[in-house]
Amino acid sequence: MGVAVEERHEPAPSRNTERPARGFRPDIQALRAVAVLAVVLNHLWPEWLTGGYVGVDVFFVISGFLISSHLGREIGTTGRVRLGRFYARRVRRLLPAAFLVLGASLVAAYLLLPYPRWEANAQEAVASALYFENWLLAINSVDYSAVNAVASLVQHYWSLSVEEQFYLFWPLLLVLLFKLRARLAGIAVVGAASLAYSVYLTETSPEQAYFVTPVRVWEFALGALVALLGTRLVLPRAACGIASLAGFAMIVGSAVAYGHGTPFPGYLALVPTVGTALVIVAGNRDGRQWHTPVTSSAPVQFVGNVSYSLYLWHWPLIVLAPFALGVTEPTTLQLLGVLAASLVLAYLSKVLVEDRGMAWPRLTRSTGLTFTGMVAGVVAVSLAAGSLNWTYDRHVAQAERELAVQAADRCHGAGALDQENDCADPLGPAEVVTMGPANRYYWAPPECVPVDEYRAGDKQTTSVCDYSRGASSAETVWLVGDSHAQQWQSPLFELAEERGWVLKFAVLGGCPFAKIQFTGYRVEAPEAHTQTCMDWTERMVDVIAADRPAMVLTSFHAREENADDGSGRSQVEQYREGLEPYWRVWTDAGARVVVLADPPQSVSVRSRDCVTLNPDDPLACAADRAAAHPPDPLTEVARTTDEVTLVDLTDYFCDARRCYAVVGNVAVYFDGDHLNREFSQSLKPMLAEALDAVR
Repeated sequence: MGVAVEERHEPAPSRNTERPARGFRPDIQALRAVAVLAVVLNHLWPEWLTGGYVGVDVFFVISGFLISSHLGREIGTTGRVRLGRFYARRVRRLLPAAFLVLGASLVAAYLLLPYPRWEANAQEAVASALYFENWLLAINSVDYSAVNAVASLVQHYWSLSVEEQFYLFWPLLLVLLFKLRARLAGIAVVGAASLAYSVYLTETSPEQAYFVTPVRVWEFALGALVALLGTRLVLPRAACGIASLAGFAMIVGSAVAYGHGTPFPGYLALVPTVGTALVIVAGNRDGRQWHTPVTSSAPVQFVGNVSYSLYLWHWPLIVLAPFALGVTEPTTLQLLGVLAASLVLAYLSKVLVEDRGMAWPRLTRSTGLTFTGMVAGVVAVSLAAGSLNWTYDRHVAQAERELAVQAADRCHGAGALDQENDCADPLGPAEVVTMGPANRYYWAPPECVPVDEYRAGDKQTTSVCDYSRGASSAETVWLVGDSHAQQWQSPLFELAEERGWVLKFAVLGGCPFAKIQFTGYRVEAPEAHTQTCMDWTERMVDVIAADRPAMVLTSFHAREENADDGSGRSQVEQYREGLEPYWRVWTDAGARVVVLADPPQSVSVRSRDCVTLNPDDPLACAADRAAAHPPDPLTEVARTTDEVTLVDLTDYFCDARRCYAVVGNVAVYFDGDHLNREFSQSLKPMLAEALDAVR
């Protein structure tokens, strides 16, 4: 994040002018305040300031401007950059506060967070200490199982990682361009190439595009161009007022107008970044501007001054708040308390850590000692993270042992709602409220072998689980759909082993297995993504038919996977037109087609942490059946289609009035969208009975 640059580095004058470089600029400090408040408010109230994430882009432009100003002066004076001193200043400026928050976050994770979250926090803390957190998040973003993963306490370090990577290569590039006498042209070319790549990747792989460094370089380059043009960009006074007004309007407007579904960064990032450049350019002229009474005021300057530490502290406090307060959704007053605590910690961190780290004589006199301190900090964070991860592994092993013991009880899990079992407390507290590896719906046993032939883009989709023990008469059974089909695989593994099936599954997250005009999961998705989904399903329907399976089981999250062919017809009618032809291909190939009705929804009616935060009162997480289980296009089509069997086990999740998050002392959901593997396995007898009736 761009708050990490020195605060008094200003643009060097052009060689064609004698106008001296200006000193401290309160307008840039005010830009920092606007940017960090946009980010913080977006994180505190994401439904209110939906586009506040553009604050990060504002910081990137500021970083490019200030660092290039400093480097431009040094190169212009000496023809080189003293890299050791440059990087040592960055270490003293950035790392003391960053290491402090990483260490505090690891301790807080151990004390306050459920143990399944320790692993991700430990891994990401190390990635953040080494400044490759953005690449780790980009890698994880292509794994659909990570889509529903909760954010770690240090996820916000991704922007700091981008910035530090920029600091590594930018001085070298500027020196090279200076030698070639092509600084402005070279930076313009680099920026244009980065912007073009940003537009491309945002369209083709939006999950990765947000995090990877090359798509953000142009934002730094924009600030660098403003810096290196120097006083050639001093506007007339009237034009300065117009430029700064337009600039602030572009920043604030994008923060308000953009949202979670906005394709970003891409070309839309031009709005806040060009707005930032306009404010900086307007400030190149000396004297007061229309916004000076506000931007130079003490509160605004205070926030700008502590912006780096505020950015570091606010996110872990937001994530920890529900667990520290024991609530599923913090109230407005509680969130205001989080904001106040963030400001207090930011001030203390600024005064006691940032400023002292920059000015500590022993470090300022020795570049070597500075880098030694950096290595010591990385080692300390890594050791703390390793300890947390080791403790996590011990909890995982214990949880797996406990689950194995509990599974034999007929009142365990879904069976508790079977009236014939006469269970004493079918809706009592869960034995395990924290979802760890033993609860992952997407696990696979050793018998399952991935098949690379049927990949969808960069995603592996298909596996073969051979339980036939070599029998030539073994039945082949396919499970197809998205992750909502995958959540049924645990009981199917057990049935396949018992019955000697060759179980094959083809699943692609967020992709409906239907011949529809798919527009996206929950929100409109890039055409490249939806086309990959549609191409994959069209290919796989014939692959499955050619396999001549005995049975095809299918399920997917049709409630949230939207179809729009422009006809204005209902989702049910569009899905009917897209499902029946696929099903007919399979039935014509001799397969029995079974639709597994999607379970009641969870995250739309309760906090994903509701069970964890209410371990002794699971009924606090119950939801009205009509809200949790609204009509589902897939189920509605299957219910009225001949030669297709619908298996609907909703009554093992709900009674006539409510749907539950805990049944038979088992948490029903692993995350906000998918079943807990333990609960899914408890549905095996009901699923087996339903499949036997199909024969």
